[in-house]
Amino acid sequence: MHSNHTFSAKHPDDILDYRFDWAGERNNTGLTDWLELYETIVSHEVEVEAGLTLVSSSAVDNNTAVLAWISGGTDGNNYTVTCKITTATRIVTRTALLPVKTNI
Repeated sequence: MHSNHTFSAKHPDDILDYRFDWAGERNNTGLTDWLELYETIVSHEVEVEAGLTLVSSSAVDNNTAVLAWISGGTDGNNYTVTCKITTATRIVTRTALLPVKTNI
């Protein structure tokens, strides 16, 4: 997970889930684990840029990833989605872009 990540585009009418995975290798969703083995997310915050709506967010995959449900957006815009996690010993924030398009 890094700040140059771009999520798959969504339609303005869609309500879709987007994952910040901090243990991608363990969860079979990526190549590396940012979290140490047995390290988990204690708390998280997700923020979306104005124009999008954060419907909900939750820690998933045994508290190693954050799943954010997002709606809204305007066709042709790219929005910033930020996820901040806290573990027992560390705090880290990552940002991703979320493109919104009517022609997907």
